[in-house]
Amino acid sequence: MFKQLMTIGEPVLRGQANPVTKFNNIRLQLVLRDMAETMYRENGVGLAAPQIGIRRRIVVLDVGEGLVELINPEIVSLEGEIGMVEGCLSVPGRRGFVVRPERVKVKAQDRKGEWFEIEGDGLLGRCLQHEIDHLDGILYVDKMDHEVFDEDMVEEQEA
Repeated sequence: MFKQLMTIGEPVLRGQANPVTKFNNIRLQLVLRDMAETMYRENGVGLAAPQIGIRRRIVVLDVGEGLVELINPEIVSLEGEIGMVEGCLSVPGRRGFVVRPERVKVKAQDRKGEWFEIEGDGLLGRCLQHEIDHLDGILYVDKMDHEVFDEDMVEEQEA
């Protein structure tokens, strides 16, 4: 079921999310389903549980390669550095230029509690870091170098 998105200013977006300790149950399956439905309906590429008001360490993402579910994700390693424009479903109508590590390796659990690793660069790497930040109460606006406006995007495309 589609869930209401929390937007900047909501306290749940600024808190530390709690680990998931019970796996392979109907509640977790429903949360994962609701998160994926909400992400797709809002045309997002990632969503963290606090963004729908659930203070748990759960992330869903799809950067065009299929749905990925991450429970209790932890960043294992980071490499390089690259700046890109980011937006966020919880910060509607705004975008900012954010410098982040270029490549990331993440360890997480699946819906059954099994551990796995995922690595990414480009959009996947950025999305992993952005969504894991949400689990620690961090929004991209806390890390952005500067805000990016529509006219900035037009100038960049024309250059």
